[in-house]
Amino acid sequence: MDTLQIRSEPLGVVLVIGSWNYPVNLLLTPVVGAIAAGNCVIMKPSEVAANIAQVITDLVPKYLDQRCYRVINGGAKEMGLVLEQRYDHILYTGSGNVGKVIAGAAAKHLTPVTLELGGKSPVVISNDSDLKITANRIAWGKFVNAGQTCIAPDYVLMPSAKIPEFTAALQKSIQRMYGTDASKSPDYCRIIHERHWERINALLTTTKGEVVFGGNANKDDLYVSPTIVVKPDVSDEIMKEEIFGPILPIVPCETAEEAIRFVNERDTPLALYVFSKDKHFSKKILDNTNSGGAVVNDVIMHFVESCLPFGGCGPSGQGAYHGDKSFETFSHQRSTMIKQQNMEAVNKIKYPPYNEDKAKVVQMFTASPPNFGKSWGVGYVTSSLHKAVGLMSSDDAVPAEKKQ
Repeated sequence: MDTLQIRSEPLGVVLVIGSWNYPVNLLLTPVVGAIAAGNCVIMKPSEVAANIAQVITDLVPKYLDQRCYRVINGGAKEMGLVLEQRYDHILYTGSGNVGKVIAGAAAKHLTPVTLELGGKSPVVISNDSDLKITANRIAWGKFVNAGQTCIAPDYVLMPSAKIPEFTAALQKSIQRMYGTDASKSPDYCRIIHERHWERINALLTTTKGEVVFGGNANKDDLYVSPTIVVKPDVSDEIMKEEIFGPILPIVPCETAEEAIRFVNERDTPLALYVFSKDKHFSKKILDNTNSGGAVVNDVIMHFVESCLPFGGCGPSGQGAYHGDKSFETFSHQRSTMIKQQNMEAVNKIKYPPYNEDKAKVVQMFTASPPNFGKSWGVGYVTSSLHKAVGLMSSDDAVPAEKKQ
């Protein structure tokens, strides 16, 4: 009998380009998967997180074979030179604009890519959700790392009548976590650099929505306080681009259908979150929207589950990794058939000259229903082989029209 195998084999040389917002995790997690799959790896830490980049540069040569694993550093110029080379796979985490550059460079060599990008990840809150619990979980996910998380809640859709109660609960949650002045909290982060601070501050100062909490910013300290904006205009920049900072817009949305329409009118997000006690409400949102990942009654936590593939969809990315999905991403699934040098009578069916008897054998096999991975059973296979051998007798090479 034939032996069928799917062999997981290394791709070759993998380039992993990390991001600055979680510079250890977003670089080394895919690197671990690439190494596990047997690849050589080139690591490119973000130059923006310079201290972490230096630590990785110092430590990798001490513990990993330099013939197989290398770290390269630099900015846009150096990255351009790196991308001129051919790789067997590229994984990039970062912005959509740079993701397009990565994909374009990879396309010149037909190199497959995994792109972990971003987008505006919505939160949909139903009328029956426990707003205190909802506020706690959203406050943590939104304001950890000062909102500089690719899957942070970007904006909230909820019934207008519930907004005052929710904003009050959210303020209390923020103050429990960071105190009445978050700038003095040892747990509250700063914006990564001045250019990013200026972008976030511009989003805050130009919104037509009402700032009901926070709104404080200090350029010298690269500080932007946890901020809640109610009823922003959909034309505001804060509702157009990924915020990637500690500002949470809340948009009135009365029904599940309205929320679905609002989400679907925009680019596919990297994550989508639903808060509800009603399983039918949550299912309706999930069934009628699309996103890279989704969580019901929490935020971000799907990222830490290694059994769940993490990745985007459409403008929020392509491909996925984490856990065994990382191994799969960095492997080639090589389909392999191993045959024996016997049963040549059966194999004669594929050799010319062809005749009606051979056609009957082909029809006998191809007319059978597909087994989709299930066993046909010994009886069926044995019967089929007997028929094939019987038809492929010693005179099987005689054309049908010459038989008496």
